[in-house]
Amino acid sequence: MNPSYPIIFYISGHGFGHASRTIEVIQAVLERRPDVSIVVKTTAPRWLFDRTLGKRYEFIELECDTGMVQIDALNLDAAESLRLAKAFHTQLDEKAAAEAAFLRARHARAVVGDIPPLAFAAAHAGGVPSVAIGNFTWDWIYEGYPEQSPSGLANQMREAYKKATIALRLPTFAGFAGLDAIARDIPFIARRSKREPGDVRRRLGLPEDKPLVLVSFGGYGLAGLNTSALAALHDHAIVTTDVPSRGDDPHPVFRPAAGLHYLSEQRFSAGELQYEDLVRAADVVATKPGYGIFTEAMANETALLYTSRGHFVEYEVLVNAMPRYLRSQFIDREDLLAGNWGPALEKLLSSPPPPETPALNGAAVAADEIVKLL
Repeated sequence: MNPSYPIIFYISGHGFGHASRTIEVIQAVLERRPDVSIVVKTTAPRWLFDRTLGKRYEFIELECDTGMVQIDALNLDAAESLRLAKAFHTQLDEKAAAEAAFLRARHARAVVGDIPPLAFAAAHAGGVPSVAIGNFTWDWIYEGYPEQSPSGLANQMREAYKKATIALRLPTFAGFAGLDAIARDIPFIARRSKREPGDVRRRLGLPEDKPLVLVSFGGYGLAGLNTSALAALHDHAIVTTDVPSRGDDPHPVFRPAAGLHYLSEQRFSAGELQYEDLVRAADVVATKPGYGIFTEAMANETALLYTSRGHFVEYEVLVNAMPRYLRSQFIDREDLLAGNWGPALEKLLSSPPPPETPALNGAAVAADEIVKLL
């Protein structure tokens, strides 16, 4: 890679959504400027980047922020989340100084953050222009827990965000306090499959004669799910790549003979198929509301069966936006875990199409803004 135009990406390791949409932006940047060198700093899994970017980037593991502590897919520990965030940001100046030295040593030409305050504090200290990309800011998230939120934490984060050169706000955004002068609203960033659903099902050995339901609760696991009840939904095919939490062995449960289909994550690591291809092949994704899976289902015209995830600040913003862009149906947590999905699936699959078809070229728009800084 030509080291003349290094761009350093700082990415939150909370969930997969920040990483997956940043990968789309990186690909768009490389299409416009193949001469740039890309460095990714994050605690998100490296394989997420490797299977799409290959050798076109450098990966450095770094805790850019502390995110939220998830107990499992549906439960988080707010008190521990805020304790870790306070401890991290107590040392923000020192961390920013260390990263500023790294940026100078690498002759960085731009910094992109999705969306840890550290990225912009470091860029400012290193004299490098920076781009903030996101649908929320962490100060807004933490202020949603006033009983645990340490005094001054949100203000410190906001001051770091204000050091960005430009802030690119994705649709259904929240936060971004005090950033109006540098903010620009951009379209959705989402992974969109280019494959036909039938082709994907045939490649993966999945049924083509019944609605396919993809169970997607991410890397945190889902404890207590009654898979025997799911297997009794003979009018639907149930598939997942998730590993149930708390030591449950998925392999005896998610086998075709039981009416459930378990796909190892390794099936997607070789690059022939991507996770968005599986989303496209599915009629329904059963999940908890998160920006990544919401936009991916929307982009691939897949319906969403969702449940509550406790006191999650972003939840209401996403749930309020869903009916505009995709077919969605709520299922309470008791019915979800009990495997009583039949009525909700029937209602969801018979619902009309959404009223809006949004633009999905946010990665291209973001890439254009980043390239301007070079």
